[in-house]
Amino acid sequence: MSVRLARLLPAALIGASVATTAFAASQTLVWRGDVVTAHSVVDGMAKAWQKAGKGRLEVQPFNTASGLDAVSGGSADLAGSVRGSSGSAEDDGLTFTPVAWDGLVIITSPSNPVSGLTLKQLHDIYYGKIHNWSEVGGPNAPIDVYAVASPGDGVEYSLRRLLFGRGNQPVAAPRLYLSTTSLEQGIALDPHSLGVTTLSSAAGNRRLKMLQIDGSTPSTASVSSGSYPLFTPIYLVTRSSSPKAAEAQAFVDFTGSAAGKAVLRQHHLVPYADGAVLASLDTSRRARILAEVGARAPVTAPARPPISAPGATYASRSAIAPTSPRTLEAREALARRNAAAAGMTATTAAANPATPSLTAAHGSVVAASSLAATRGSVVAAPAPQEEASLKGVRGDAVTVADAASRGGDFARVRSDSYVSHDRAKAPGRTRTADRTRATAGVATYKVAAGETLYSIARKHHLDVAQIRNWNHLADNTVHPGQVLRLGAR
Repeated sequence: MSVRLARLLPAALIGASVATTAFAASQTLVWRGDVVTAHSVVDGMAKAWQKAGKGRLEVQPFNTASGLDAVSGGSADLAGSVRGSSGSAEDDGLTFTPVAWDGLVIITSPSNPVSGLTLKQLHDIYYGKIHNWSEVGGPNAPIDVYAVASPGDGVEYSLRRLLFGRGNQPVAAPRLYLSTTSLEQGIALDPHSLGVTTLSSAAGNRRLKMLQIDGSTPSTASVSSGSYPLFTPIYLVTRSSSPKAAEAQAFVDFTGSAAGKAVLRQHHLVPYADGAVLASLDTSRRARILAEVGARAPVTAPARPPISAPGATYASRSAIAPTSPRTLEAREALARRNAAAAGMTATTAAANPATPSLTAAHGSVVAASSLAATRGSVVAAPAPQEEASLKGVRGDAVTVADAASRGGDFARVRSDSYVSHDRAKAPGRTRTADRTRATAGVATYKVAAGETLYSIARKHHLDVAQIRNWNHLADNTVHPGQVLRLGAR
């Protein structure tokens, strides 16, 4: 599912828009973002802003992705988010300013007898290792995990970053909703439900039950002191190149005024400037949580390839296993095999003047108890002075386990490598023409009636993107009788 799910639902934004508060009476600032931030921060702040004679703010609540898209595209002046920048291209050019501290709270139905969870239990529930409430002191009933459909949702992203070290961690949550508000409504009706929202959104809602975490009850006081471990900043997001950048920044600054802080406190929030102790605790708190749940933060940024989590449900088969000693051993073993296959060690490669200089190289290998789906990649770029060297080299290896071979470490391995020259140094040649394939005698497949690219990829344990690339397809359309390559040429 696309991170930018909100683009599919423009009508929902129009229906949810509520005109409420801009810098001058003749102007109106537009705010768009997640419902949680709208209700806890922006609605009340917009009224105080207008009462102070600053102008008007039009509030369009929906979800995090819709707000960030709108500010990036210029259709909104401000956005709200319960997460900071993800470092992705979509967040480039945006400024995330923290304005308050809130608590990420785990909610269930009031009829559920379970009153609390440990961080480890919470991690294992989302990871797919714990499935039944009886495993955490509750009734013999499945845990129905709810989540917001967009993985870029601020609440979901922030919780997963705390529990797994990465905000884009897939979890065992088959019940998906478009917003936190609809998620809360679903949880209130299901006695076996579990999901995450914020303290500012759930406080006072008798249809929801907030669970203790490691014995700490979520409250403004426990968040303010840092004793409740799942505290998180709330951000207002702006774009410096916006025509109304100055006005938007003035609204952000207003949240730190006496009138703005009063609004925040009314909604069970801690003004960001008043939470200096939380900012100082943040790094150690994150490390402590990861240590307690047995996960490790990624050394480099965001995404890692999917691996099945032990005992995970179907919906969470792409969950990523925490780094372990076995992972490191596997990484070293693969490095040795690759070096041997290439006929040289790292030492001889460095000594060989004919070997291109690897000025930028990145590698990633992850492992679980069984390597159900492992991907690794290396990208090498030459030094600027090497005019004749390759602009970019990529190599990919994919391991896929089927039911019959699930017990082995490596069930099936495919590899693909290609070379791309800089067009400026090789006029008239395209990237496609410059590709060199590592494999000869590639298998082909004839498309039968009723088959799709997805069914063919599944049948042969391949990725749709790979088949598209190998066959130079513009999209996922195939037709009966078409012959497809199932490997690199």
